[in-house]
Amino acid sequence: MIDQPTFSKNQNNFKTVIVGMSGGVDSSVAALILKQQGYNVIGVFMKNWEELDQNGVCQSAKEYQDVIEVCQKIGIAYYSLEFVKEYKERVFADFVAEYQAGYTPNPDILCNREIKFKVFFERALQLGADYLATGHYCQNQIIDNERRLVKGRDPGKDQSYFLYTIKKQILDKVLFPIGGMLKSQVREMAQALDLSVHNKKDSTGICFIGERNFKNFLSNYIQTKPGNFEDLDGQVVGQHDGAAYYTIGQRQGLGLGGQGSPWYVLDKDTERNVVMVGRGHNHPALFSNELSATEISWVSGEFNFSVPFKCKAKVRYRQADQDCTITRIQADRLHVVFDDPQRGVAPRQSIVFYQNNTCLGGAIIEKSFNK
Repeated sequence: MIDQPTFSKNQNNFKTVIVGMSGGVDSSVAALILKQQGYNVIGVFMKNWEELDQNGVCQSAKEYQDVIEVCQKIGIAYYSLEFVKEYKERVFADFVAEYQAGYTPNPDILCNREIKFKVFFERALQLGADYLATGHYCQNQIIDNERRLVKGRDPGKDQSYFLYTIKKQILDKVLFPIGGMLKSQVREMAQALDLSVHNKKDSTGICFIGERNFKNFLSNYIQTKPGNFEDLDGQVVGQHDGAAYYTIGQRQGLGLGGQGSPWYVLDKDTERNVVMVGRGHNHPALFSNELSATEISWVSGEFNFSVPFKCKAKVRYRQADQDCTITRIQADRLHVVFDDPQRGVAPRQSIVFYQNNTCLGGAIIEKSFNK
């Protein structure tokens, strides 16, 4: 069950919820549920990016039209707020800088921290909202008298990984109406009420790139130069288009063939503009059992446990939870040892920690080790 404030229907009519609506089925059903629960619901479309796609169409305008149709169908007010400037300064600029430095960033996490649950959250309260709601697949519960961020019921859609930077003070004013539902239930509910987005394809990838070629898009913002693919013995095995375009564990798009198992990216030497590669999905150099991480963020605001602390963690979104131990925390740096070696741990990605289904927080991976 979703843990959220409970009121009678009449009381809910005095509680205003602003729902961040993207034009997709998840946020649409979130708004519908809140309307059915008796809240005064206002749908707000966040315009974070302004650019024509490859067909000369403004994607945000198309998405906002879907928001309008849904809001009119369920009978709620709707507006559009623009955060293009904030998004470019707080999310996109970091995205470009990280790629230029040779890393693979995760802009969705930064967008949640800097836009959805900061500038948008603050604007919602300024507009008189009692709560901000989103269509994220996660839950907001009180456990042991403390507000907690909990995984969504649907294990294949849980999005707590992207929300680990949210703080409990903000969670007090946030609702996740579909967090206790399966994705199939969300679509069924949308179809039952004939919402126009009930069968709309889920958005994937990075929002400001869309369906365009990623390498072509990125080349407009960063400077790269061709370099060598090398194996771990230093032998040149091919040429790459720019080290920034590749990430640890990558197989597709390398352009390397020959006899034997497929090639994978093992590491990058940005100073030499070299991408190290090796053959085989289970190449030993792809695995590490320890890592250090910085930029720590705990949902509770602080680390409330003593080290060594056993918990679970994931180093990428789709990964199953992995048993690990936080062995030490010093200032803004922590050290983690995994029970089993982890494949493809990439610097500047996030490691997110869990205890049972509760998201404790996370940090930015600095370096991985294989000891």
